[in-house]
Amino acid sequence: MICLGIESTAHTFGVGVFDGKARANEKAVYRTMGGIHPREASQFMCTHAAEVAEAALEKAGIGLGDVDAFAFAQGPGLGPCLRVGAAVGQALAGYYGKPVVGVNHCVAHIDVGKWNRKARDPLVAYVSGANTQILGLNGGRYRVYGETLDIGMGNALDVFGRSIGLEFPAGPAIEKLAAKGKKFHFLPYSVKGMDLAFAGLVTAASKSKIPRADLCHSFQETVFAMLVEVSERALAHTKKEELMLVGGVAQNKRLGAMLSQMAEEHGAKFFVPENQYNADNGLMIALTGWKMLRAKVRQGGLKTNQKWRTDEVAIAW
Repeated sequence: MICLGIESTAHTFGVGVFDGKARANEKAVYRTMGGIHPREASQFMCTHAAEVAEAALEKAGIGLGDVDAFAFAQGPGLGPCLRVGAAVGQALAGYYGKPVVGVNHCVAHIDVGKWNRKARDPLVAYVSGANTQILGLNGGRYRVYGETLDIGMGNALDVFGRSIGLEFPAGPAIEKLAAKGKKFHFLPYSVKGMDLAFAGLVTAASKSKIPRADLCHSFQETVFAMLVEVSERALAHTKKEELMLVGGVAQNKRLGAMLSQMAEEHGAKFFVPENQYNADNGLMIALTGWKMLRAKVRQGGLKTNQKWRTDEVAIAW
């Protein structure tokens, strides 16, 4: 079965083709000096949707008529952006008379990571722009062992970066500046039980007069240490033998190194998917849609859901 998947939750319009193997993974990314403007991002997606789809089909060596099923990111995400992908996916499925399925974006990040690194049953540290969760599969659902109480880690990095003059997305620039930092300065560290809060840290760092490289180093170490602390407690509690880092922020090498060291101390294997699968992409939607359809799973309805939580998805594949 060939499944074509469409990602459109935030700044990326991606189209992937999966048939048990990765056939194509093409995308166009909306870039801005500030944060994401949902209406502008959705207009960007409308403009580039056809060319991205054509590129993916060409890479896969197939035509639209060869596709057996379609999948789209149903949520969570920005409403105007989600509706673009949903409209494209449902229109194509209707025109060709093929099945279509809505995919949870967060679950897709986990699925593509497990596929890419051949992980079996990992504890998952999922860190992206809007999402920060520590998850583990138990009883047919991903259970949330800890999560952000305010903003996601990626958003925290972007808001802080914007305050010191960095372009969006700020994470890569902060990582480079942090590598040049020589002195660590204490910043607010907010772990509440198994949950995290980043807003106070962002406010304090944004108002700080610390030299920029040292400030980036201190900010990055603090925000990552918070995640490692919660992840370590979840790993000890679940006794899982694997730890996997996924999501856009998973591309940060320092975060990967910190979690890898912690996992090693607990005798757990550590995995990070390839960067192309950590950044938002269409292949992860195609892969999860492929798995769902093979398991004869359909999510309820095809209406987009901006606040669709990871732990609301029944996993039967």
